[in-house]
Amino acid sequence: MSPVEIVQAQVEAYNAHNLEAFAAFYAENIQMFRLPSAEPMISGKAELKEFYGSNRFMTTTLRAEILNRIVLGDKIIDHERITGLQKDAFEVVVIYEVQNNLIARVWSVWPQ
Repeated sequence: MSPVEIVQAQVEAYNAHNLEAFAAFYAENIQMFRLPSAEPMISGKAELKEFYGSNRFMTTTLRAEILNRIVLGDKIIDHERITGLQKDAFEVVVIYEVQNNLIARVWSVWPQ
């Protein structure tokens, strides 16, 4: 799979709330950052599964809609609209880095 196909497949698993399928697209040593923090908010696949299993996928209305996508080699930059986490939908920018056919690092920028 290409980097864009990997990212798209994990978005589809996210929207299906399928934790095992979602996590399968991530490297064992995944690091997720919420900018501007330089420290990862999630380190490792076990933390990823715990976080998404207990903080995201239990919300039945959770959905990510891709508003725009930029592909730059192994980097996929998505402008997303998230519904189901807060009262109102909100937009985020997510940068995925794909290495060895898995998502190795993720940086997200959230509204203030």
